[in-house]
Amino acid sequence: MSGVERELGAAQREHWERTYGEHPGMYGQEPSEPAVHAAAVFRAAGAEVVLELGAGHGRDALYLAREGFTVRATDFSPVGLTQLQQAAAAQGTAERVSTAVQDVREPLAFADASVDAVFAHMLLCMALSTEEIGALVAEVRRVLRPGGVLVYTVRHTGDAHYGAGIGHGDDIWEHGGFAVHYFSRALVDALAEGWHLDEVHAFEEGGLPRRLWRVTQSRPR
Repeated sequence: MSGVERELGAAQREHWERTYGEHPGMYGQEPSEPAVHAAAVFRAAGAEVVLELGAGHGRDALYLAREGFTVRATDFSPVGLTQLQQAAAAQGTAERVSTAVQDVREPLAFADASVDAVFAHMLLCMALSTEEIGALVAEVRRVLRPGGVLVYTVRHTGDAHYGAGIGHGDDIWEHGGFAVHYFSRALVDALAEGWHLDEVHAFEEGGLPRRLWRVTQSRPR
């Protein structure tokens, strides 16, 4: 990791710590549409243990727990995870939710083939280099059991903010203090090498709107 990448990563961690601290529950309590879709996919695959990467304050992790999954929720923001733990206790789902601080630029703190499914809503398109994203997907493959499913969403190069703001190279653009790695379709396909690529679904979210892909891929048995 270069010095520039370390500085950008530290700045983004500070951004999210401050944001969650100043705006508890900023995304509301309702689950995202990708999480609702993922729950159906995971259930059809017979998943029981779900790892969420970039859980934030937990609206999706809590939904997955309410749907009956055992959820391992990770984020690099201790503030967000504290909010998640408090909400899980209030909702009576604490026994199905565990949390861990995780910088996804580091190896995932889970054993090989220890989870049935992985969910990541807009985590892979954070301020990560292409090399770091590739390493993360390799780690996801490692922790997934054979036949396990990964559902992730990313903003893509057709998004209105692509090419706007401060450019950091490698398709990373910073707008309003928030840095995003915008995905090309070539990157999606490269990350699916050695997997079964089940779906690439285009959708929009928010008032801008943000333009995203929802990608579903599974580890071969």
